Amino acid sequence: MEEPRLRQLHLGLGSFHRAHQAVYLHLLQQLGDRRWTLAAGNLRPDMAETVAALEAQQGAYTLETVSPRGDRRYERITAIEQVVPWQPGHAGLIALAADPATRIISFTVTEAGYYLDAHDRLDTRFADLAADLDADPSQPGGATTIYGALERLLEARLHANAGPLTLLNCDNLRHNGRRFRRGLLEFILRRGNQPLHAWVLQHTRCPNGMVDRITPRPTPEVRERVRQATGRDDPAALMGESFIQWVIEEDFIAGRPAWEKIGVQMVESVQPYEEAKLRLLNATHSCIAWAGTLRGLQFIHEGLADAQIRAFAHAYATDDAIPALQPSPIDLAAYRDTVLERFSNPAIVDTNQRVAMDGFSKLPGFIAPTIHERLAHGRPIAGVAVLPALFLAYLERWHRGTLPHAYQDQAMDEAEAHAVCASADPVAAFAAQRLLWGPLAGDARLVAALRAARERVEAFAATLAEIALRS
Repeated sequence: MEEPRLRQLHLGLGSFHRAHQAVYLHLLQQLGDRRWTLAAGNLRPDMAETVAALEAQQGAYTLETVSPRGDRRYERITAIEQVVPWQPGHAGLIALAADPATRIISFTVTEAGYYLDAHDRLDTRFADLAADLDADPSQPGGATTIYGALERLLEARLHANAGPLTLLNCDNLRHNGRRFRRGLLEFILRRGNQPLHAWVLQHTRCPNGMVDRITPRPTPEVRERVRQATGRDDPAALMGESFIQWVIEEDFIAGRPAWEKIGVQMVESVQPYEEAKLRLLNATHSCIAWAGTLRGLQFIHEGLADAQIRAFAHAYATDDAIPALQPSPIDLAAYRDTVLERFSNPAIVDTNQRVAMDGFSKLPGFIAPTIHERLAHGRPIAGVAVLPALFLAYLERWHRGTLPHAYQDQAMDEAEAHAVCASADPVAAFAAQRLLWGPLAGDARLVAALRAARERVEAFAATLAEIALRS
């Protein structure tokens, strides 16, 4: 008799999940290990055309991968065997969560989707989180936050007596499993749901993990290349770089796929890998996107071809980030060079608009920790201070309506951001934001470093103006 298959249910059918977690399970299945299946759906009614295409294709899609040398490879990914269409109340997701065969619920909602303040408490200034906290669970309207949705999914599992499961965070959030768990438990307590709170404490685990793969938003050009290379017109086609990495702490309560067979690093602690990735990859990525936008560039690889932008990124990594990460089991200088090579890949047409988004989450998550640690040890922060100075200049262009693209930021209070930019002293107002700096908000050393960095950024922008005048 065939052994029943176990299920991973993923929340978030975006490009990153389909180019990362789904690929790993696909590779495992290609080895003949089909003990696990994958179902996936969205918490919000977005990506309607892509979801419809995935439904029509029974969850399959084509992934184009591109190496730094420009080599392209095409593979049909078939790990998602059940696409759950969005519906108010999330009935389809709830049914799968209540099924004992589901042993892992994973999710990708972006780092801004956790609404955590500097003390890892829920920040209820955000309307969708406040709405989920006040929602009547007996009403048909669906929750829109990860906490509101999981409360309903886990409530159904509790009442079905479906057994324990692992909640697996796959977003770029430092200590992502632990911090998400704190947010979830606080949400449930604030909802007055004591029985579910006790059940989650006893019957779930939330391992920390680190994920990495550059995955630009799909474009019509990707779809056309897939058609020419494979003969298949795939509306759900997407592309990503050839590099891929996943590091997870070994803390699962109800089993897991044998991911180690296909390159996932199962470790006791993810922290050194996580810190290197967040500070050397994610922070540098944001630096290039903000600077590139100020330079009038559209793509990340164009920024790396600019000597000044590359110097900003290299100095930040070399002078401040790497020393703050020592000691480490990773060759950090080699990791830095690999990151810059990946970002320089012209085949990965990743936009500055995509990478520049959510600065109010990325700055405290990826950049501020290096500033905190350097100042705590009496070290200079000239290199790292350039990054928030670039973001402030970027934000001021948003304030004036002169950005070349729309800016999205789930964690930003728009009125407060406009007030910072309109103040008599934007640097001091920016440095006073507790959301960004925590206990360092208003610190004289931070203000002084930001003022000096702002002068460098203004000189950088002035160079651009001179180029424009000469042309």
